[in-house]
Amino acid sequence: MEPHRLTATEALQLIQSNTLTVESYARALLSRIESRDPAVKAWVHLNPDAVLQQARLLDQIPVAQRGPLHGIPVAVKDVIYTKDMPTQHNSPLYKDSHVAVDAAVVASLRAAGALIFGKTTTTEFAAMVVGPATRNPHSISNSSATDSAGIRTPGGSSSGSAAAVADFQIPIALGTQTGGSTVRPGSFNGVYGFKPTWNAVSREGCKVYAITLDTVGYFARGVGDLRLLGRVLGVDDYGFDDKGRFKGLEGARIGVVKSPAWDSAGNGTVDALERGKVLLEKHGAVVEEVQLPAEFDKLPDWHVKIMAAEGRVNFLSEYRKDKTQIHPELSAAVENVSGLTRVKELEAFDGVAMLRPRIDEIANRYDALLTPSVPDEAPLGLGSTGSAVFNRIWTALHVPVVTVPGFGGENGMPIGLTLVAARYHDQHLLNVAEAVGKVFEEEGGWKSSL
Repeated sequence: MEPHRLTATEALQLIQSNTLTVESYARALLSRIESRDPAVKAWVHLNPDAVLQQARLLDQIPVAQRGPLHGIPVAVKDVIYTKDMPTQHNSPLYKDSHVAVDAAVVASLRAAGALIFGKTTTTEFAAMVVGPATRNPHSISNSSATDSAGIRTPGGSSSGSAAAVADFQIPIALGTQTGGSTVRPGSFNGVYGFKPTWNAVSREGCKVYAITLDTVGYFARGVGDLRLLGRVLGVDDYGFDDKGRFKGLEGARIGVVKSPAWDSAGNGTVDALERGKVLLEKHGAVVEEVQLPAEFDKLPDWHVKIMAAEGRVNFLSEYRKDKTQIHPELSAAVENVSGLTRVKELEAFDGVAMLRPRIDEIANRYDALLTPSVPDEAPLGLGSTGSAVFNRIWTALHVPVVTVPGFGGENGMPIGLTLVAARYHDQHLLNVAEAVGKVFEEEGGWKSSL
């Protein structure tokens, strides 16, 4: 296998056995980036010389002193601080801004031996649906770097991270999610996108949008890599040993939740969910539809109100600095143009809080819940990164979610389905996702042509 196509788990085994050097692996990825990224445009900062210098230093570390992620390249979304690279938030206010500190998640990865490769593109402050220049790699296979015909969004706001992983430019990439910024691009690009339980991973050093929603997530091409990263970041299920019972799909209980947003589902997602149910039953799972109680219907609106309330607080400093340099929608949020009252804010905050233990109770009746990731295939053009309508409620509920690839739409673009578990059942969810992913990827009908 060409080195750039290795998963992180595969590469780590080769590096640990001295079959592959960190430098040669980094060079293979840089070569892939050089040939593909003029069209994909996933990176906002990448210094090949600095990458190779780090790689050579890692190769000099004795085997006995190497960390659990030794030599594994990781891309970082450009709303997460990196001490040796600019963090610009896709905002003119922060052009060439350097903060000489690593975010907690980056510091943890470095301490484990990871090779921090570069910064990937994001929408402005990870808060907008207006896309960066990044393109979905599955829609440019027959296009030149300048041809825009048929180009589709990679989703957002973690646009570059998902696209780089899908295009075999990097094995793992960090993202964030406040609405659907990890799950949606994961689905649109045909990779795994994992949003852990809220606050399971430190957000210190990440740009804050909505503090009770923002969650650090990550992308990979296999569940093994998600698990590998999670162990380093402390994402575990201690105290929930009963969830270690999952042994496979035979006899597993899967609840299908169409969610309050089901009216937004297009043909691709409708077909994917039905196909997913059939495949799970074929492999021995017990699948049943779950109707959430009526009070859950308020969640999408409550999520929007929470984002507005917290965004008004967290973008005030940029607004005060120069409101002409931030998107008009952010200015409108700071100015509270919508007229959101404190009474409505409290209703949203308290209403969602009361539903969190309710969803835990429902989810714990099953090994996992299966639900849509996106309305359909990635939309054409780069004007919008797509809708988070199917992601909002799960982000608000703080539960772990992972989008699993395997299905496709009428134009051959990938569509994933989301698995959900109760809060702090992250590793259990990944165990289920690994079994489900194997079936979906082998029998779902969509295969990457990259």
